[in-house]
Amino acid sequence: MTILDRYCAKEFIRYLFMIMFAFVGLYLIIDFFEKIRMFISNRATLYQMLSFVVFNIPMVMWQMLPASILVAALVSFSSLSRNNEIMAVKACGISLYRLARPIIIIAVVISGLAFIVSEFVTPYTNQRAKHIKLVEIQKREPVGSFKSNQIWYRAPEGIYNIKGFDTRTNNLWGVTLYQVDHKMRLVKRLDAARAEWREGKWVLYNVVVTTFTTAMFPQLHFLSSQTVALSTLPDNLKAGQKDADNMGYMELGRYIREMQGNGYDATSYRVDLYGKLAFPLASIIMAVIGFASALQGVKTGNKTKGLVVGIAIGFSYWIVFAFTISVGHAGGLSPLLAAWSANLLFGLAACFLCLRVRT
Repeated sequence: MTILDRYCAKEFIRYLFMIMFAFVGLYLIIDFFEKIRMFISNRATLYQMLSFVVFNIPMVMWQMLPASILVAALVSFSSLSRNNEIMAVKACGISLYRLARPIIIIAVVISGLAFIVSEFVTPYTNQRAKHIKLVEIQKREPVGSFKSNQIWYRAPEGIYNIKGFDTRTNNLWGVTLYQVDHKMRLVKRLDAARAEWREGKWVLYNVVVTTFTTAMFPQLHFLSSQTVALSTLPDNLKAGQKDADNMGYMELGRYIREMQGNGYDATSYRVDLYGKLAFPLASIIMAVIGFASALQGVKTGNKTKGLVVGIAIGFSYWIVFAFTISVGHAGGLSPLLAAWSANLLFGLAACFLCLRVRT
């Protein structure tokens, strides 16, 4: 790495840390004051509030990364322009694309690290933040045992096993109820393909009721649907169940394969799966946009202008990404297109800006 590369990389990293700290701090402050009423009404302790904030930091950093890289690239190249360093580089016959090389390399490395963090760190920290909010602060009691998308718990009406729970629709699949007597002898078993939460009760579909008596063979009854008043509510299940944000790429992939293997639609989860790949790569696109925008429009080295432009483009990416993901969840776009549309759009914009740069 040449002296010029080290100098550009040092300036970029310095601004990146400053901007990331500012963005994350601002987000956490706003989020804290939005939830302060919930904290006070549930009499949360200072330790619980701080723990909730700390465990949210990795996810906030992951979300703020593309915008932070964009603004850091804008501000660092604006600083070089203000000090006439870009002019000196061009006078030496060095291409401006060569000047941007260390920033692009850093963005590629950060994208890889962001994916690793989303795979191994944020699932745990998100789950801990969720547990602190729902269980420790709001005093919701998670029921039973949750392991590998298998839910076991004991209720007054019996022992339940649930193969899967969709936190978005409050639907269950693979429901089995074991009813036992006071001597823990099996009296009745109820198997249902799926269950829906409707008007405060669970509606089971494709039900097989097996009644065990003193006779030699159990009695079987088949029902298309049956309404039961289970003691467990969807909110209780959500307190312990993982959603897409609390799973890494590989774990979510296994969950999708299990859903599809049981005959259930996993379209919305496939959108999230592709999004876990698309979002980290946005950092590279943002670095290119920041470099190209700074060299075109910030000849005076106005850092304020670069900051405003960077925030505007960064929020535009968030809006487009969130919109296409929502459309994908609703089935309006294919999962792959929903997750990658924002990257495709802003990638084309980055290419257009680069072609306009006078090197």
